[in-house]
Amino acid sequence: MNEQESSSGGTRTLILVDIQNDFVPGGALPTKNGDEVVPVVNTLQRQFDLVVATQDWHPPDHGSFASNHPGKRPGEIIDLNGIEQVLWPDHCVQGSPGAKFHPDLQMEKVRKVIRKGTDPGIDSYSGFFDNGHRKATGLGDYLTEMGVTEVFVVGLATDYCVKFTALDAVRLGFGASVVRDACRGVDLEPGDIDRALTEMEAVGVRIVHSSWFIVHGS
Repeated sequence: MNEQESSSGGTRTLILVDIQNDFVPGGALPTKNGDEVVPVVNTLQRQFDLVVATQDWHPPDHGSFASNHPGKRPGEIIDLNGIEQVLWPDHCVQGSPGAKFHPDLQMEKVRKVIRKGTDPGIDSYSGFFDNGHRKATGLGDYLTEMGVTEVFVVGLATDYCVKFTALDAVRLGFGASVVRDACRGVDLEPGDIDRALTEMEAVGVRIVHSSWFIVHGS
């Protein structure tokens, strides 16, 4: 199997999920040790001819921000246009330093960046759809056009954007793997990360370690 072929004979791609300043220590919504994924992800990129990235890109009035709901605090849950929504601190605001990719993340191999969360009325954890599956981001169509049959998902955060990206990949018919040591989670409620991994495995997402590529990467 060469660098760009999956076991099913099609192209495989690496999806870098939201490796942005606001999701690492020092950011507005940090994952614990989130910056530790960067060197792992940079190494993994060498195994792929096709790499894409997602980027949270919220307007300042986004409905997921607790600051836009008087009396509400981050971590509370509301109904946002018919969808259950966790409220977050303001993060990844369009054009802000926090929305930029981590400065050490290698971007030379990234062929396409998919921006998500741009609609103030609905959040978008997945790189493929908003949380209500009302609109597609274009990622699915792009991967199909490129002949992709298998995706490997890395980034932030395991129990939110990584999870929903992997679940939607399976929903769209792609083979999907999550590289666990190339992800970090929020764990808003203790156990959320483990529950996310279990939920992904239940629908056929393969959970692998970066060492898997030593045997299977070429």
